[in-house]
Amino acid sequence: MQFRISDTFQDSLAKLTGDEQKASKTAAFDLQLNPANPGLQFHKLDRARDKKFWSIRVNRDIRIIVHRTDSSLLLCYVDHHDKAYSWAERRKLERHPKTGAAQLVEVRETVREIQVPSYVVSEPKPKPALLAHLTQDELLGYGVPEEWIEDIKSADEDGILTIADRLPAEAAEAVLTLATGGTPQVPVPLGEDEDPFDHPDAKRRFRLLASSDELQQALEYPWEKWTVFLHPDQLKLVEKNYSGPARVAGSAGTGKTVVAIHRAVYLAKKDKSAKILLTTFSKPLAESLKSKLHCLVGTESDIRSRIVVSPIGDCAIDIYSDKFGEPNIANDAQVQSAIDDASEQVKGHNLKPKFLLAEWSEVVDAWHLHTWEAYRDVKRLGRKTRLAEPQRKLAWEIFKATREQLKAKNLVTLHDIYSSIVGEVVDGQPAPFSNIVIDEAQDISVSQLRFVSAIVSKSAGNLFFAGDLGQRIFQTPFSWKSLGVDVRGRSHTLRINYRTSHQIRAQADLLLPPEIADVDGNRESRRKTVSAFTGPDPSLQTFPTEVEESGAVANWLKQLVTDGVNPREIGIAVRTELQFERAEKAVKEAGLSVGVHGEASRNSVSIITMHQAKGLEFKCVAVMCCDDNLIPLESRIVSVSDQGDLEDVYNTERHLLYVACTRARDQLLITGVMPASEFLDDMAM
Repeated sequence: MQFRISDTFQDSLAKLTGDEQKASKTAAFDLQLNPANPGLQFHKLDRARDKKFWSIRVNRDIRIIVHRTDSSLLLCYVDHHDKAYSWAERRKLERHPKTGAAQLVEVRETVREIQVPSYVVSEPKPKPALLAHLTQDELLGYGVPEEWIEDIKSADEDGILTIADRLPAEAAEAVLTLATGGTPQVPVPLGEDEDPFDHPDAKRRFRLLASSDELQQALEYPWEKWTVFLHPDQLKLVEKNYSGPARVAGSAGTGKTVVAIHRAVYLAKKDKSAKILLTTFSKPLAESLKSKLHCLVGTESDIRSRIVVSPIGDCAIDIYSDKFGEPNIANDAQVQSAIDDASEQVKGHNLKPKFLLAEWSEVVDAWHLHTWEAYRDVKRLGRKTRLAEPQRKLAWEIFKATREQLKAKNLVTLHDIYSSIVGEVVDGQPAPFSNIVIDEAQDISVSQLRFVSAIVSKSAGNLFFAGDLGQRIFQTPFSWKSLGVDVRGRSHTLRINYRTSHQIRAQADLLLPPEIADVDGNRESRRKTVSAFTGPDPSLQTFPTEVEESGAVANWLKQLVTDGVNPREIGIAVRTELQFERAEKAVKEAGLSVGVHGEASRNSVSIITMHQAKGLEFKCVAVMCCDDNLIPLESRIVSVSDQGDLEDVYNTERHLLYVACTRARDQLLITGVMPASEFLDDMAM
């Protein structure tokens, strides 16, 4: 007998208490081991439209809903008795008449009409039906269930959002894409004799479980649905044979990290001799990758042993240590001290310490420049401050002296380490890695890109990048092509947002242009991105005082907890650590405990900076302290003297706020003290 699990079962399991989950998992294992087990107490649901729905008793109140035939069992849903029965009575499992994919369809007749509230006294002007021009056959071709077609054709913008939440995933995505002016991909239909569960869209929500280990994996990580269900468009990118370096792009929440991890696993499975590096730029993000990789491969130790998960910097230090011995890496204070001392030695300049540090970090050290000619001729993308040649020469004398001071103290920088390894690579020697997969690649540096290119085999498709130009918050832009990494023609943009509601995504997108291009001309468009679910509108609020802001956020937190949100699913983001105290006051006023740097315990609210927010996600997020002197950060603005540099500061500050806002899945609150950040005006819809 075939035993399957539906993504709806994972969703419902995650909402139960710990003890209820444990009992439900035990029942699921018993069912897989012996579907005829008399102790499970099958009960046929006579009131359900689909007569193959049965319930299984877990305890006095919890029931598992299964779809049962002579040859298969499907775990569909689990909940308290009445809710479980109600769910089953409003669903049916059917084969789509056009695509052939298996779908769990909500029965249209039993769904109450949802009235969109109106706060206007006068009769509002009716909104037009968005998709009235489409034929029934066209909508069927996209996987829309037949009984929902007329509702879709007559729905306005608000109605489309409401209906989309009730449709199978492929139908919801197609409808939302059509509503926003896009053209969805038409699913390839199955033949009449083919199994409806074999359709790519069906595989997104139904998983055939061949062993108890696979069931344990699916039930152990109920929030990590992507470890079991992968979108067909994502799967194509994972399994594609590339003729050169490739990149997957997409706005926040579109599954770039998902694709990156699956790509690493696919490569390890495809070639048993492959050694893969899965990397990113920070330790917290690398730890997140490691955790998710464990979710995906489970007990497959052979695959795990051949995938190295490490921050780029740690990987470089390990290789450097093997070749040259343990490095003595200069910290920020030591570098600043060397620059200050060198600046005092060189006379006749008026260069400020902040400029010198930024120039060192973003140009001289990043590009590993060692001669005046190299410094003079380097393309200064992202560093636009103009210096007359005499001042430029004086700046070089300072940087030359800085290098000499660091060398005299036996200190090296991370960029020195990267460059030393690149310099040691000899053609013909075996590379440490057959493939490298880089997540958050928009923030990779010049020396890091040279490094990963040097330590990977020279085969086609050896480098795979995942990133979003709209989330670049650490590195200045540069040409990848100039370093021999050309992803043109092999750059693909994901369009479906799985993490952030339509309302949050649409409002956050107002911070960025609809299309962003990199230095090499690769373009990433946000125009056709759609979210897979809807939610409440984000709230933007400004207050006369910090006390009033903290009070409002405290009330918001209290309401979330009252509504059943666990505090660990809530995050508060601020621009810098200096604003932690303001956020802590709100959390404490709400009667909750504080978790800092994202390291929250089960019952505490995480407080993080916008930079630390990268890679994290929460059910609900408050972005606090959006004052006009904090975002964009005033100290960054006053430190630049050129219009070009100022533009780059504004862009990265916008990206920071975008990153913070898109950490929220369901609810977003943005607050500040008047006068508030000018960026909030841009977000007003």
